[in-house]
Amino acid sequence: MAELADQIEALWDRAGELTPEDTDALAVVTEAVDLLDTGAARVAEIDPVTDQVVVHQWLKHAILMLFRLRSMETIEVGPFEFADKLPLKRNFAADGVRVVPGASARWGSYLAPGVICMPSYVNIGARVGAGTMVDTWATVGSCAQIGEQVHLSGGVGIGGVLEPAQAAPVIIEDEVMIGSRCMITQGARVGRGSVIGEGTILNPTIPVIDAETGDELGRGHVPPWSVAVQANRRRDFPGGEFYLPCVLVLKRLTEGQRHDKAQLNDILRSHGVSM
Repeated sequence: MAELADQIEALWDRAGELTPEDTDALAVVTEAVDLLDTGAARVAEIDPVTDQVVVHQWLKHAILMLFRLRSMETIEVGPFEFADKLPLKRNFAADGVRVVPGASARWGSYLAPGVICMPSYVNIGARVGAGTMVDTWATVGSCAQIGEQVHLSGGVGIGGVLEPAQAAPVIIEDEVMIGSRCMITQGARVGRGSVIGEGTILNPTIPVIDAETGDELGRGHVPPWSVAVQANRRRDFPGGEFYLPCVLVLKRLTEGQRHDKAQLNDILRSHGVSM
């Protein structure tokens, strides 16, 4: 894989010159995107030692060059017609993936065995872990990394990040529940086992605050095993008093509490929050 990465980076140095007539370059880029499509490689991952997100820029470069190297084509799926530069994923049954009519995933995304896609969309470079549900009208943006046993509820928007190449994508760790109509964007991260209440907006500019202490826990990163909801903080400006969005961590859970749905619902209801 290191040799392929070197080839991609050499092509990236002259990316502005590439055209669909460069068939040799297309073959190299296609090989890299195939690794993403099969799950053999991933755009980003969490370093188990440092707990930091590591971005494999060469794979992002491959995706960006792919759009230069492929031409528009007509894609027919039953009665539907699409015009795009990229084909859709195929062979879901063989991969152990359930895809309901109305759902689509682009070639270059990876859906692990046990994934269920209701009418939804998964973009190139994204990775969806085993046993995860992508519910109705949810979207998984380019290069987003979704863990195992995650539930992306109806209408959830997981943002995509392709440029700049060094930017970290959205990371949703294992066993997370994202409530309906949440927007998680711009490289935000949700830690393992967390529950995010309906309508929450999280990005790297949004402060995450501990409800018990009032301490700011960081920005754009919900800690593991947290119950977090949308909130607002009062701020004074020369023009007046305004309320700016934040994410409030109501409670820190144990693994047992996270999987006790009755107890979890009681926690949320006591704060007037729905999932």
